[in-house]
Amino acid sequence: MDPIITLLREYPLIVLDGALATELERRGCDLRDPLWSAKVLLEAPELIRQVHADYFLAGADCATTASYQATVAGFARRGLGPDQAIALIQRSVRLASEARDAFWADPANRAGRPRPFIAASVGPYGAFLADGSEYRGDYELSEADLVAFHRPRLAALLAAGADLLACETIPRLAEAQALARLLTEFPAARAWISFSARDEARTSHGERLADCAAWLDACPQVVAVGVNCTAPRFIPALIDAIRGATGKPIVAYPNSGEVYDATRRDWRGSGAGATFADEAREWYAHGARLIGGCCRTTPDHIRALAAWARRLPRVGAR
Repeated sequence: MDPIITLLREYPLIVLDGALATELERRGCDLRDPLWSAKVLLEAPELIRQVHADYFLAGADCATTASYQATVAGFARRGLGPDQAIALIQRSVRLASEARDAFWADPANRAGRPRPFIAASVGPYGAFLADGSEYRGDYELSEADLVAFHRPRLAALLAAGADLLACETIPRLAEAQALARLLTEFPAARAWISFSARDEARTSHGERLADCAAWLDACPQVVAVGVNCTAPRFIPALIDAIRGATGKPIVAYPNSGEVYDATRRDWRGSGAGATFADEAREWYAHGARLIGGCCRTTPDHIRALAAWARRLPRVGAR
């Protein structure tokens, strides 16, 4: 049984973590690099472990690994061989697992919450391009090419012991279809697939999110469908679109509301700030059952979310 279904049988809401890369930047890391957060796997892995630990302390039920932009092809551009690349990809799972195990070893951390699980991040091909393509999806690769690109990372993450794959910020249906078909090569694997969106109804590439959810509804290894790294104001309508097309659990973890400038490699505009937890309540009311944050959200956002979520009645107590 996958961890999402297991936890949702007992808990009404799974609290995800928040941003990893922008949190590392907030703590002093320079990520102006094509590898983005994967650069820190090379340079300062202990900082990644600490961010995971801080999210657990804030109340997260899940750690999303630092593998979003960690690919064999990306590390090859840095001059690393395939074996070195695989080792770094697997390091991302180990760091999250070490933080989780240390957190869970303290009985004081167990009250009223489940043992956290590890979701291995699988970013889109556009993340490898490092030009903001995950917010456009304007790359024309065949399904076979997309499968070949994603296969080594999926194999490495699963071999490292990840509980689940978080296929996230997917900008277009074609890439989601390639990932879903690749999953069949790993029969024991389970994944959520989460799209980036341009507005209240469409993926970044322009497909109706409802159509994407309907297609994924028939994929048994895809255990949740959702949206991430999208402006919070779009989330309620997007959840409604997904809920109308699939009975799978819905995952929602928007960014802070700022907009990423791929040329300048920074964020513009104003964020959700103190209203994030209040907005999360609305996402829950619309049907999301896995809720967290993406870029520019912090442990403080997750702490506020978890403080509310822990007060919800357990499923068996309703």
